[in-house]
Amino acid sequence: MDARDVIKIGMSAERILVVPPERTVGHFVAHMPMVFATPMMILEMEMTSGDAINKYLEPGWITVGTEVDIRHLAASPVGATIRTTSKVIAVERRVIRFAVEAFDGEHKIGDGRHARGLVNRASFAKRFGAK
Repeated sequence: MDARDVIKIGMSAERILVVPPERTVGHFVAHMPMVFATPMMILEMEMTSGDAINKYLEPGWITVGTEVDIRHLAASPVGATIRTTSKVIAVERRVIRFAVEAFDGEHKIGDGRHARGLVNRASFAKRFGAK
């Protein structure tokens, strides 16, 4: 499958998350604040990017995260409503690139770039299972 045949620049998605305690840095690291953890913000950005394109992929194909270049600009407490956006900015044969942002209300808390690689699920499972 060639991503250029089905994925177009400008495709986008948005997700909403109310920050639960288990998504905070304090949940993972003792004595740290109970604020939205950077890896959890990146996870939301990756999932939003997948949401933007998954329905266009041919059966048997998936994407996996391959690159992140993210800035976490501000802390958000438990209970904050986080809106994450992703937009396709480039499409190569097997790589899709995204601009991603995260907001706490109107305040931007993160931004950057993310890339996802196009993978045949059966081939990937066969290779992964062989190890």
